[in-house]
Amino acid sequence: MGAGAFVEPLVVVSLLFGGTFVNRNTQYRLFNRQRTSSPSPRSPSPSSDYLSSSSHSSPRHSTSLLDSHHSTSLLAHQEPHWRKRKVNILGWRKETVSPNTKRFEDYFLSRLLKKFPFLVEAWYWALIYWVYQLGRAFTAITLVESTVDVARSHALQIIHLEQRLHIFLELPIQHWFLQHPILMHWTNRIYSFIHIPGTILFLVWLFYYTTTLTPSSLPLPNNKPTREAIGSPAGPKLYAARRRTMAVCNLLAFIVFTLWPCMPPRLLSDPKVPGTVGRESRSYGFVDTVHGKGGESSVWTTNKWCNQYAAMPSLHFGYSLLIGLTIMSIPLAPQHSKSSVLAIPFCKTRSWRMRVPSSRRMVCLALGAAYPTIILLAIIATANHFVLDAVAGAIVCATAWNGNRMLLNLLPVEDYFLWCVRIHKPERRTRFVDAHGDEEKRERVYAKGGFIV
Repeated sequence: MGAGAFVEPLVVVSLLFGGTFVNRNTQYRLFNRQRTSSPSPRSPSPSSDYLSSSSHSSPRHSTSLLDSHHSTSLLAHQEPHWRKRKVNILGWRKETVSPNTKRFEDYFLSRLLKKFPFLVEAWYWALIYWVYQLGRAFTAITLVESTVDVARSHALQIIHLEQRLHIFLELPIQHWFLQHPILMHWTNRIYSFIHIPGTILFLVWLFYYTTTLTPSSLPLPNNKPTREAIGSPAGPKLYAARRRTMAVCNLLAFIVFTLWPCMPPRLLSDPKVPGTVGRESRSYGFVDTVHGKGGESSVWTTNKWCNQYAAMPSLHFGYSLLIGLTIMSIPLAPQHSKSSVLAIPFCKTRSWRMRVPSSRRMVCLALGAAYPTIILLAIIATANHFVLDAVAGAIVCATAWNGNRMLLNLLPVEDYFLWCVRIHKPERRTRFVDAHGDEEKRERVYAKGGFIV
């Protein structure tokens, strides 16, 4: 591994800091003595949801404990100490209160986050990733021999089930890649080095396109935006939904592989395993192409804290599917989403008309389909996952996609944490209105993690 132990973490840190710089608030001066609230069209406004909603006429959007008749100039000096939050757990709804951190917006760390809002996302990603890795590390160091035997037994059960379903494709796929050494070499690299950097790069891009490039919420006359939108009309709601989806994916995956450990195919060829089980495991002939001689192992998968028996479900594929579906379906700016009509004549007097998506939509569809397909081939060709591991990863992705709002119940906890560290997190609402003026519908859809093409 050698230099990889230094280079790979450096790549991750560089991507996070690069994303922080690209998504900086260019119209806010960190050390400006007059720190008045001036929303930037390129970066998140510090106004939180309850302040944004107070500028709208609808009372049911208000989450402030202040009288709605108070002026914004007074709000800067007379901030309430509490704010309302809604908790919804399996249909049980309750309104609670939590500390209002708006009073800390002039503190240095709050101003730093206003200048570099992606630092909040870097913190979220690090929290999600390291909580997941610490969970895997705990299961790795507490492994006993009986758990390894159970994981091997579960892997054989998967093989038997795939054989009955006629989807046991791992061996022919790996054999084909082994016959093409150069392709196998790059497939090993894709498996080892793309998962984490690719996910971070996706988050940087998604934040830039949905948040940095979209107009912030402003009290505009006639609901007209101040300029032509060049970012996604989904706004930051879509980004937040995808970030929550990744967190729920990690949670579900941790539960599954803790309760049902499964050995990856590459470990079935262990020559030290005795008995009938050992002979059957070795009979399939899986090859560990990543960690074997001439492989391309990563620092993230070879450290002693890594749980080698967490093949089910495959988060490599679950994350790639989430990224692919998001890219394919992301709403584009109006000037980039206009489709065209292609007329195909089929007789002298008539022609068949077919609507063709815009060039940008075609690129999104191609990239969104290619990424999870490449990752799927990589995890199978390197014998790190079974086909059913990928299916389970897709199920985890779909469940998290539709149930990510459960994490919104932790907002009161976040408020208390921010209050303890005296930080106000910049928040933002967009001002996009669809053709029918149904801004509220968009807010509901994107908050649920859905999309409108």
